[in-house]
Amino acid sequence: MIDPVRQEVVTGAHTVVVKVGTNVLTGSDGRLAPDRIQALADQIQRIRQKGRKVVLVSSGAIGAGLGRLGFSKRPSDLRHLQGCAAIGQSFLMRAYQEALDKHSVHTAQILLTAGDFDNRARYLNVRNTILTLFEWDVVPIINENDTVSVAEIKFGDNDHLAAMVTNLLQAPLLILLSVVDGLFAGDPADPAARKLDTVPLIDGAIMELAAAGRSALGTGGMRSKLRAARLATAAGESVIMANGSVPNILDRIFAGEVVGTLFLPHGTSLPAWKRWLGFTAQPKGRLDVDAGARGARQEKGTSLLPNGVVNMSGQFNKGDVVALADPDGVEFARGLTNYPSTDVGKIIGLRTEQITEVLGSLPYEEIVHRDNLVVIV
Repeated sequence: MIDPVRQEVVTGAHTVVVKVGTNVLTGSDGRLAPDRIQALADQIQRIRQKGRKVVLVSSGAIGAGLGRLGFSKRPSDLRHLQGCAAIGQSFLMRAYQEALDKHSVHTAQILLTAGDFDNRARYLNVRNTILTLFEWDVVPIINENDTVSVAEIKFGDNDHLAAMVTNLLQAPLLILLSVVDGLFAGDPADPAARKLDTVPLIDGAIMELAAAGRSALGTGGMRSKLRAARLATAAGESVIMANGSVPNILDRIFAGEVVGTLFLPHGTSLPAWKRWLGFTAQPKGRLDVDAGARGARQEKGTSLLPNGVVNMSGQFNKGDVVALADPDGVEFARGLTNYPSTDVGKIIGLRTEQITEVLGSLPYEEIVHRDNLVVIV
Protein backbone atom coordinates (compact mmCIF):
# COMPACT_ATOMS: atom_id res chain seq x y z
CA MET A 1 0.00 0.00 0.00
CA ILE A 2 1.30 3.44 -0.97
CA ASP A 3 0.84 6.23 1.57
CA PRO A 4 0.67 9.87 0.32
CA VAL A 5 2.21 11.14 3.57
CA ARG A 6 5.19 8.83 3.20
CA GLN A 7 5.56 9.79 -0.42
CA GLU A 8 5.75 13.41 0.64
CA VAL A 9 8.34 12.58 3.31
CA VAL A 10 10.66 10.69 0.95
CA THR A 11 10.21 13.16 -1.91
CA GLY A 12 11.53 15.97 0.30
CA ALA A 13 14.43 13.89 1.63
CA HIS A 14 17.36 15.40 -0.27
CA THR A 15 19.72 14.03 2.37
CA VAL A 16 19.14 10.71 4.14
CA VAL A 17 20.84 9.19 7.16
CA VAL A 18 20.55 5.39 7.24
CA LYS A 19 21.48 3.62 10.47
CA VAL A 20 21.93 -0.13 10.26
CA GLY A 21 22.19 -2.40 13.30
CA THR A 22 24.61 -5.23 13.95
CA ASN A 23 22.02 -7.98 13.58
CA VAL A 24 21.05 -6.73 10.12
CA LEU A 25 24.64 -7.20 8.94
CA THR A 26 25.63 -10.45 10.62
CA GLY A 27 24.52 -14.06 10.46
CA SER A 28 23.59 -16.28 13.36
CA ASP A 29 27.29 -17.04 13.90
CA GLY A 30 28.05 -13.37 14.52
CA ARG A 31 30.14 -12.98 11.37
CA LEU A 32 29.49 -10.35 8.74
CA ALA A 33 27.17 -11.66 6.02
CA PRO A 34 28.48 -10.44 2.63
CA ASP A 35 25.14 -10.95 0.90
CA ARG A 36 23.38 -8.70 3.40
CA ILE A 37 26.00 -5.98 3.04
CA GLN A 38 25.80 -6.21 -0.75
CA ALA A 39 22.01 -5.94 -0.68
CA LEU A 40 22.25 -2.84 1.54
CA ALA A 41 24.91 -1.27 -0.69
CA ASP A 42 22.80 -1.90 -3.81
CA GLN A 43 19.81 -0.17 -2.25
CA ILE A 44 21.88 2.78 -1.08
CA GLN A 45 23.19 3.22 -4.62
CA ARG A 46 19.66 3.22 -6.01
CA ILE A 47 18.76 5.99 -3.54
CA ARG A 48 21.82 7.98 -4.62
CA GLN A 49 20.97 7.57 -8.29
CA LYS A 50 17.82 9.63 -7.63
CA GLY A 51 20.04 12.58 -6.70
CA ARG A 52 19.90 12.10 -2.94
CA LYS A 53 22.87 12.23 -0.58
CA VAL A 54 23.21 9.27 1.77
CA VAL A 55 25.16 8.88 5.01
CA LEU A 56 25.43 5.41 6.47
CA VAL A 57 25.77 5.07 10.25
CA SER A 58 26.81 1.49 10.70
CA SER A 59 27.06 -0.74 13.70
CA GLY A 60 28.83 -4.06 13.33
CA ALA A 61 32.48 -3.42 14.17
CA ILE A 62 32.30 -5.22 17.50
CA GLY A 63 30.11 -7.93 15.96
CA ALA A 64 32.61 -8.38 13.14
CA GLY A 65 35.41 -8.68 15.66
CA LEU A 66 33.46 -11.27 17.63
CA GLY A 67 32.97 -13.30 14.48
CA ARG A 68 36.64 -13.10 13.51
CA LEU A 69 37.65 -14.27 16.99
CA GLY A 70 35.02 -17.00 17.13
CA PHE A 71 33.27 -15.58 20.20
CA SER A 72 29.63 -16.58 20.66
CA LYS A 73 28.55 -13.60 22.73
CA ARG A 74 29.48 -10.00 23.37
CA PRO A 75 32.01 -9.42 26.19
CA SER A 76 30.87 -7.27 29.10
CA ASP A 77 34.17 -5.57 29.99
CA LEU A 78 35.54 -2.48 28.28
CA ARG A 79 38.96 -3.67 27.13
CA HIS A 80 37.59 -6.75 25.37
CA LEU A 81 34.89 -4.67 23.67
CA GLN A 82 37.49 -2.22 22.46
CA GLY A 83 39.69 -5.05 21.22
CA CYS A 84 36.81 -6.57 19.26
CA ALA A 85 36.06 -3.17 17.71
CA ALA A 86 39.70 -2.69 16.71
CA ILE A 87 39.75 -6.07 14.96
CA GLY A 88 36.33 -5.77 13.36
CA GLN A 89 36.39 -2.17 12.11
CA SER A 90 38.71 -2.82 9.16
CA PHE A 91 36.73 -5.90 8.08
CA LEU A 92 33.50 -3.92 8.22
CA MET A 93 34.85 -1.10 6.06
CA ARG A 94 36.41 -3.52 3.58
CA ALA A 95 33.07 -5.27 3.21
CA TYR A 96 31.30 -2.00 2.43
CA GLN A 97 33.96 -0.88 -0.03
CA GLU A 98 33.89 -4.20 -1.88
CA ALA A 99 30.09 -4.00 -2.09
CA LEU A 100 30.10 -0.44 -3.44
CA ASP A 101 33.03 -1.12 -5.77
CA LYS A 102 30.49 -2.87 -7.99
CA HIS A 103 28.91 0.54 -8.53
CA SER A 104 32.27 2.37 -8.87
CA VAL A 105 31.52 4.28 -5.66
CA HIS A 106 34.11 5.26 -3.06
CA THR A 107 33.52 5.09 0.69
CA ALA A 108 35.02 7.11 3.52
CA GLN A 109 35.26 6.07 7.15
CA ILE A 110 34.47 8.57 9.89
CA LEU A 111 34.91 7.46 13.52
CA LEU A 112 33.32 9.73 16.11
CA THR A 113 32.91 10.07 19.85
CA ALA A 114 30.44 12.14 21.84
CA GLY A 115 33.18 14.71 22.41
CA ASP A 116 33.26 15.47 18.69
CA PHE A 117 29.68 16.71 18.93
CA ASP A 118 30.08 18.43 22.28
CA ASN A 119 32.88 20.69 21.06
CA ARG A 120 31.50 23.31 18.67
CA ALA A 121 34.67 23.56 16.53
CA ARG A 122 35.00 19.79 16.14
CA TYR A 123 31.27 19.57 15.43
CA LEU A 124 31.66 21.99 12.52
CA ASN A 125 34.76 20.15 11.29
CA VAL A 126 32.76 16.90 11.10
CA ARG A 127 30.02 18.66 9.15
CA ASN A 128 32.49 20.23 6.71
CA THR A 129 34.18 16.86 6.14
CA ILE A 130 30.88 15.16 5.31
CA LEU A 131 29.85 17.98 2.96
CA THR A 132 33.22 17.69 1.19
CA LEU A 133 32.68 13.96 0.73
CA PHE A 134 29.28 14.72 -0.78
CA GLU A 135 30.98 17.04 -3.27
CA TRP A 136 33.23 14.15 -4.28
CA ASP A 137 30.28 11.75 -4.60
CA VAL A 138 31.65 9.57 -1.80
CA VAL A 139 29.49 7.63 0.68
CA PRO A 140 30.41 8.56 4.28
CA ILE A 141 30.25 5.58 6.63
CA ILE A 142 30.11 6.64 10.27
CA ASN A 143 30.59 4.62 13.43
CA GLU A 144 31.33 5.41 17.03
CA ASN A 145 35.02 5.17 17.76
CA ASP A 146 34.61 2.18 20.05
CA THR A 147 38.36 1.60 20.36
CA VAL A 148 38.79 4.81 22.38
CA SER A 149 35.31 5.49 23.79
CA VAL A 150 34.77 4.79 27.46
CA ALA A 151 31.33 5.77 28.74
CA GLU A 152 29.98 5.74 25.19
CA ILE A 153 30.76 2.09 24.61
CA LYS A 154 29.03 1.11 27.83
CA PHE A 155 25.98 3.35 27.63
CA GLY A 156 25.86 4.80 24.13
CA ASP A 157 24.52 3.40 20.90
CA ASN A 158 24.57 4.20 17.20
CA ASP A 159 20.87 5.08 17.19
CA HIS A 160 21.70 8.20 19.18
CA LEU A 161 24.76 8.85 17.01
CA ALA A 162 22.60 8.63 13.87
CA ALA A 163 20.13 11.15 15.31
CA MET A 164 22.95 13.57 16.06
CA VAL A 165 24.33 13.15 12.53
CA THR A 166 20.82 13.83 11.21
CA ASN A 167 20.68 17.09 13.15
CA LEU A 168 24.24 17.95 12.17
CA LEU A 169 23.37 17.76 8.46
CA GLN A 170 19.77 18.99 8.79
CA ALA A 171 18.83 15.81 6.93
CA PRO A 172 15.03 15.59 6.45
CA LEU A 173 14.92 11.81 6.96
CA LEU A 174 16.51 9.33 9.35
CA ILE A 175 15.98 5.62 8.70
CA LEU A 176 16.66 3.20 11.56
CA LEU A 177 17.14 -0.37 10.33
CA SER A 178 17.11 -3.20 12.88
CA VAL A 179 15.52 -6.66 12.96
CA VAL A 180 12.11 -5.50 14.20
CA ASP A 181 9.26 -4.44 11.91
CA GLY A 182 8.59 -1.20 13.75
CA LEU A 183 6.96 -0.03 16.97
CA PHE A 184 4.16 -2.24 18.27
CA ALA A 185 1.34 -1.43 20.66
CA GLY A 186 2.15 -4.68 22.50
CA ASP A 187 4.78 -7.39 22.67
CA PRO A 188 6.10 -7.87 19.08
CA ALA A 189 6.30 -11.61 19.79
CA ASP A 190 2.52 -11.68 20.24
CA PRO A 191 0.81 -12.29 16.86
CA ALA A 192 -2.08 -10.15 18.04
CA ALA A 193 0.13 -7.11 18.71
CA ARG A 194 -0.63 -4.20 16.37
CA LYS A 195 2.17 -2.36 14.59
CA LEU A 196 1.89 1.42 14.70
CA ASP A 197 2.22 2.66 11.14
CA THR A 198 2.49 6.35 12.07
CA VAL A 199 3.37 8.13 15.30
CA PRO A 200 2.62 11.88 15.28
CA LEU A 201 4.28 12.58 18.65
CA ILE A 202 6.70 10.61 20.82
CA ASP A 203 5.25 11.27 24.26
CA GLY A 204 5.39 9.37 27.53
CA ALA A 205 2.78 6.86 26.42
CA ILE A 206 4.80 6.00 23.31
CA MET A 207 8.00 5.63 25.32
CA GLU A 208 6.23 3.17 27.60
CA LEU A 209 5.76 0.83 24.64
CA ALA A 210 9.51 0.28 24.43
CA ALA A 211 10.97 -2.91 25.85
CA ALA A 212 14.24 -2.68 27.76
CA GLY A 213 15.74 -5.86 26.29
CA ARG A 214 18.77 -5.98 24.03
CA SER A 215 19.95 -8.37 21.38
CA ALA A 216 22.89 -10.70 21.81
CA LEU A 217 25.26 -8.70 19.60
CA GLY A 218 23.83 -5.19 19.45
CA THR A 219 23.68 -2.43 22.06
CA GLY A 220 20.44 -0.66 21.21
CA GLY A 221 16.92 -1.74 22.18
CA MET A 222 13.60 -0.16 21.26
CA ARG A 223 13.99 2.46 23.97
CA SER A 224 17.23 3.74 22.42
CA LYS A 225 15.55 3.92 19.01
CA LEU A 226 12.64 5.91 20.40
CA ARG A 227 15.02 8.30 22.13
CA ALA A 228 16.87 8.78 18.85
CA ALA A 229 13.60 9.28 16.97
CA ARG A 230 12.46 11.84 19.54
CA LEU A 231 15.74 13.73 19.20
CA ALA A 232 15.39 13.95 15.41
CA THR A 233 11.66 14.68 15.26
CA ALA A 234 11.93 17.43 17.87
CA ALA A 235 14.33 19.24 15.53
CA GLY A 236 11.97 18.95 12.57
CA GLU A 237 13.04 15.69 10.87
CA SER A 238 11.06 12.57 9.99
CA VAL A 239 12.15 9.11 11.15
CA ILE A 240 11.25 5.69 9.77
CA MET A 241 12.01 2.59 11.83
CA ALA A 242 11.94 -0.61 9.78
CA ASN A 243 13.24 -4.18 9.51
CA GLY A 244 16.54 -4.18 7.65
CA SER A 245 16.41 -7.93 7.10
CA VAL A 246 13.34 -7.58 4.84
CA PRO A 247 14.42 -7.76 1.18
CA ASN A 248 14.61 -4.36 -0.58
CA ILE A 249 13.35 -2.53 2.50
CA LEU A 250 14.92 0.79 1.46
CA ASP A 251 13.43 0.50 -2.02
CA ARG A 252 10.02 -0.01 -0.47
CA ILE A 253 10.46 2.94 1.88
CA PHE A 254 11.32 5.25 -1.00
CA ALA A 255 8.38 3.93 -2.99
CA GLY A 256 6.15 5.28 -0.20
CA GLU A 257 5.01 1.87 1.01
CA VAL A 258 3.62 1.51 4.53
CA VAL A 259 6.51 -0.47 6.01
CA GLY A 260 7.90 0.04 9.48
CA THR A 261 6.80 2.96 11.64
CA LEU A 262 6.91 6.58 10.52
CA PHE A 263 7.57 9.17 13.22
CA LEU A 264 6.43 12.59 12.08
CA PRO A 265 8.32 15.77 12.98
CA HIS A 266 6.70 17.64 15.86
CA GLY A 267 9.17 20.49 16.18
CA THR A 268 9.98 23.34 13.82
CA SER A 269 13.12 23.03 11.72
CA LEU A 270 15.96 24.79 13.51
CA PRO A 271 19.10 26.46 12.17
CA ALA A 272 22.37 24.56 12.59
CA TRP A 273 23.52 26.67 15.54
CA LYS A 274 20.39 25.98 17.59
CA ARG A 275 20.44 22.30 16.67
CA TRP A 276 23.88 22.04 18.23
CA LEU A 277 22.82 24.03 21.27
CA GLY A 278 19.55 22.23 21.95
CA PHE A 279 20.14 18.67 20.81
CA THR A 280 23.85 17.92 20.58
CA ALA A 281 26.07 19.70 23.12
CA GLN A 282 26.02 18.13 26.58
CA PRO A 283 25.04 20.53 29.40
CA LYS A 284 27.67 21.35 31.98
CA GLY A 285 25.08 22.15 34.64
CA ARG A 286 21.37 22.48 35.36
CA LEU A 287 19.09 25.32 36.41
CA ASP A 288 15.82 24.40 38.09
CA VAL A 289 13.16 27.01 37.41
CA ASP A 290 9.67 27.68 38.73
CA ALA A 291 6.48 27.02 36.78
CA GLY A 292 6.14 30.66 35.77
CA ALA A 293 9.63 30.70 34.27
CA ARG A 294 8.94 27.57 32.24
CA GLY A 295 5.70 28.99 30.91
CA ALA A 296 7.41 32.22 29.91
CA ARG A 297 10.13 30.34 28.04
CA GLN A 298 7.74 28.09 26.10
CA GLU A 299 4.86 30.48 25.46
CA LYS A 300 6.62 33.80 25.01
CA GLY A 301 10.23 32.85 24.26
CA THR A 302 11.59 35.25 26.87
CA SER A 303 15.01 35.24 28.50
CA LEU A 304 15.66 33.49 31.82
CA LEU A 305 16.10 35.97 34.67
CA PRO A 306 17.60 35.12 38.08
CA ASN A 307 14.26 35.50 39.87
CA GLY A 308 12.87 32.50 37.96
CA VAL A 309 15.64 30.13 39.11
CA VAL A 310 15.11 28.13 42.32
CA ASN A 311 18.15 25.83 42.32
CA MET A 312 21.40 25.12 40.49
CA SER A 313 23.63 22.07 40.06
CA GLY A 314 26.95 21.45 38.34
CA GLN A 315 29.99 23.61 37.73
CA PHE A 316 30.12 25.72 34.59
CA ASN A 317 31.73 28.80 33.13
CA LYS A 318 30.27 31.75 31.27
CA GLY A 319 29.26 30.59 27.78
CA ASP A 320 28.74 26.94 28.71
CA VAL A 321 25.58 25.03 27.86
CA VAL A 322 23.18 24.53 30.76
CA ALA A 323 19.92 22.60 30.98
CA LEU A 324 16.70 24.16 32.22
CA ALA A 325 14.35 21.92 34.23
CA ASP A 326 10.82 22.57 35.52
CA PRO A 327 9.49 21.89 39.05
CA ASP A 328 8.87 18.24 38.10
CA GLY A 329 12.52 17.78 37.14
CA VAL A 330 11.75 17.59 33.40
CA GLU A 331 14.44 19.14 31.20
CA PHE A 332 12.60 21.38 28.74
CA ALA A 333 15.25 23.73 27.35
CA ARG A 334 18.97 24.36 26.97
CA GLY A 335 20.92 27.56 26.64
CA LEU A 336 24.22 29.37 27.00
CA THR A 337 24.74 30.89 30.42
CA ASN A 338 25.88 34.50 30.81
CA TYR A 339 27.28 33.75 34.26
CA PRO A 340 29.59 31.12 35.76
CA SER A 341 28.14 28.80 38.37
CA THR A 342 29.96 30.65 41.15
CA ASP A 343 27.95 33.80 40.37
CA VAL A 344 24.68 32.02 39.56
CA GLY A 345 24.72 30.53 43.04
CA LYS A 346 24.79 34.05 44.48
CA ILE A 347 21.98 35.58 42.42
CA ILE A 348 19.39 32.78 42.32
CA GLY A 349 15.93 34.23 43.00
CA LEU A 350 17.06 37.85 42.92
CA ARG A 351 15.40 40.73 41.11
CA THR A 352 17.48 42.57 38.51
CA GLU A 353 18.14 45.58 40.78
CA GLN A 354 19.51 43.27 43.49
CA ILE A 355 22.24 41.74 41.29
CA THR A 356 24.47 44.83 41.52
CA GLU A 357 24.26 44.77 45.31
CA VAL A 358 25.52 41.15 45.37
CA LEU A 359 28.07 41.13 42.51
CA GLY A 360 29.09 44.79 42.57
CA SER A 361 27.98 45.29 38.95
CA LEU A 362 25.30 44.20 36.49
CA PRO A 363 27.05 42.37 33.62
CA TYR A 364 23.75 40.91 32.33
CA GLU A 365 20.13 41.16 33.35
CA GLU A 366 19.45 37.58 32.27
CA ILE A 367 21.21 34.33 33.11
CA VAL A 368 20.30 32.91 29.68
CA HIS A 369 19.35 35.26 26.87
CA ARG A 370 16.45 34.22 24.65
CA ASP A 371 18.67 34.31 21.54
CA ASN A 372 20.85 31.61 23.12
CA LEU A 373 18.04 29.38 24.36
CA VAL A 374 16.30 26.42 22.70
CA VAL A 375 13.13 24.72 23.96
CA ILE A 376 13.55 20.98 23.41
CA VAL A 377 10.16 19.57 24.49
